[in-house]
Amino acid sequence: METPVTLQQAIQFFSNYENCKAYMVAKRWANGVTCPVCGSSKVTYLENARLWKCYTKHEKPKFSLKTGTIFEDSPLGLDKWLPVMWMLANCKNGISSYEISRALGVTQKTAWFMLQRGRLAMQDSVTGGKLSGEVEVDETFIGGKARNMHQDVKARKIQGRRGPEGKAIVAAVLERGGKVRATVVEKRRKKQLHALVTDNVEAGANLYSDSLKSYDGLDEKFAHQVIDHAVEYVRDNVHTNGMENFWSLLKRGINGTYVSVEPYHLFRYVDEQAFRFNTRKDSDGEVITDAQRFDTIMAQAVGKRLTYEQLIGAGASLS
Repeated sequence: METPVTLQQAIQFFSNYENCKAYMVAKRWANGVTCPVCGSSKVTYLENARLWKCYTKHEKPKFSLKTGTIFEDSPLGLDKWLPVMWMLANCKNGISSYEISRALGVTQKTAWFMLQRGRLAMQDSVTGGKLSGEVEVDETFIGGKARNMHQDVKARKIQGRRGPEGKAIVAAVLERGGKVRATVVEKRRKKQLHALVTDNVEAGANLYSDSLKSYDGLDEKFAHQVIDHAVEYVRDNVHTNGMENFWSLLKRGINGTYVSVEPYHLFRYVDEQAFRFNTRKDSDGEVITDAQRFDTIMAQAVGKRLTYEQLIGAGASLS
C-alpha cells in the first residue's frame, strides 16, 4: 500500500475512508483482523455499518477501527484524526488547539481534547534498557513568575511548587547521540534527582551535570564529572549542552505555541517534545522521515484510552 509522505498527501489520502481502513488494518492487524476484546479471529466485516462483528459471545461483539485506540468513542472521523496526528508528530514546536480548531471547523475544546489524546500516544513505556555511554543530567524551570500572576491563578498554579517563585520543575537525562528521558518533579533535591539517574542510567556510565549540590554523591555509581556554569560552560568533553538543546526545544513550544500550560498537564507537553526529540534518527543514525514518525505515533495509539473526565481530573485534586 502506497502511503503519504507529506502533510498535503496525508490530508488527501485519509479523506477517503477506504484508505483510512487499509492503513489502520495494516498497522493494527498485520496478520488478520482480530477482536480487540477477546482476540478471536472469527470476525466478519459489516460493510454498511463500517464495523466488524465478533462471533465469540461477549458484551461488545461489534468493533470499529477506533475501538481499543485513543480515538475510541470520538464522533470525529479518521479523515480528521489522522492529519491531526500527522501534524502533532511532526510540527517541531507543536501545534495549537486554536489552529486545529480553525483548520477542522471544530471547537477549541474539541481540538484540545484531540491533541491531549495524541500526547497520550506519544507516551511510550521505557524500552531498550538504561541509557549508557556519555549521559547528561539537568533540570529546568517552567512557568510564569508568581509576582506577575493574579491571586487566584497564583494559588492554582504554584501550590506545592518548589522552583523559583513557584515554577514547575522538569528534570531529564540525555544519552549523547541517543534518547532523552524527561519527567516533571516536585523538587530538585537529591532524592528526586538521584532516583531519576539511577532508574534510567546504567551504572558506570560517564555522567555529566552542573554544580547543583543535589548531584553530589552520584560518583559512587557513575563516572560523574561536574561543570560549574559560574566559571565555564564547556571543559573538554564535560558539558550539558545536549540538555540545553532539549530545554530550548521544549520551551520554544510551550512559550511560543502553547503560551500557558497548567502544571497539572505539563507532563503531557514534556512527553510530546521528548517523543519528537527521540524520533529524529533511527538506531543506525539515519534521519527519520515525517511518514515514519507518523507510523510510530500510530503504533503507540493502540491499547490506550483517555476520557475527558480523566483528562481534567474530575473528582481529583489538581494541586
